[in-house]
Amino acid sequence: ASSRSQPCSISFPQHSQQLKRAARLAPAPCRWNSGLPMNIGVLFVPQQEAWVVERMGKFHRILEPGLNFLIPLLDRIRYVQSLKEIVINVPEQSAVTLDNVTLQIDGVLYLRVMDPYKASYGVEDPEYAVTQLAQTTMRSELGKLSLDRVFRERESLNASIVDAINQASDCWGIRCLRYEIKDIHVPPRVKESMQMQVEAERRKRATVLESEGTRESAINVAEGQKQAQILASEAEKAEQINKAAGREANAMLVKARAKAEAIQLLAAALSQQHGNAAASLSVAEQYVNAFSKIAKDSNTVLLPANTGDVTNMVAQALGIYTTLTKPQAVKTQDEIPPAQEDSRSPATEMLKAEQGSSS
Repeated sequence: ASSRSQPCSISFPQHSQQLKRAARLAPAPCRWNSGLPMNIGVLFVPQQEAWVVERMGKFHRILEPGLNFLIPLLDRIRYVQSLKEIVINVPEQSAVTLDNVTLQIDGVLYLRVMDPYKASYGVEDPEYAVTQLAQTTMRSELGKLSLDRVFRERESLNASIVDAINQASDCWGIRCLRYEIKDIHVPPRVKESMQMQVEAERRKRATVLESEGTRESAINVAEGQKQAQILASEAEKAEQINKAAGREANAMLVKARAKAEAIQLLAAALSQQHGNAAASLSVAEQYVNAFSKIAKDSNTVLLPANTGDVTNMVAQALGIYTTLTKPQAVKTQDEIPPAQEDSRSPATEMLKAEQGSSS
């Protein structure tokens, strides 16, 4: 029992002093290397490595790759720095975005030692320092962005972290080449809401596409109907033009020719003997027929004062015709022989007899 309780008799201050003494006596830490080489006087430095040599505890020089000579016991290889590109996994950490969403995010850091002297004496543990700097920079950069922008601007976020690390690690002789975010873990409730948002956005796109399809279909149908109406109107126009140029034009020509022949025949008949008397009789008959139909076309009738005097009406019609044909009668009077002037009197007497019978 006494042997078991003996190790527990050491107090905490004494234990901490023992740890500090062991740390002073321990060999110097070797960064990114398994162990320090022993100084045997002749050394061969591998490619892409830099050995930092101290002489009597003070920095002496950096050994280049190849054959090198050192003084045993005086010279000591203190640090071995690798000049290759180093990959460091940044542990997962929690960060809060601008819209108060907590994310779990991790990444990968790519470094390279540019100055072995600064990397050896500028900072105690470059790997730990750069990792902590990457984590703090990541948290600060995520706090400036909302959740939606975090997924859209991963490249700009990576570039911002690289710039911040390079500004701080310049005095350490280390350069950050790039930083890549591996995974971003979202809380389950936020993930469900994002999934619902994506589904709503897809339904919205489907509805918009369907409405656009309906719109395009209606536009196409309207365009088709418009083209059909235009073609139908053009066809009807062409048909009317063809009819006007064909059958109707021929009909009009035939009517015009018939009318011209009728006028010629009427002129020939009027130029014959008793032609004026016959024309006067025809005009009187047309006047009487027109007067008899005057009340059939409209309810409003304008009648002369002497409606019952048919003889006067016929005489008025003959007077109108005589007035219209007077210039022609004057011209034809010189051409007609005296025998024909005498022959007109029976026709005049015949008209007067018919007027008397009609009255």
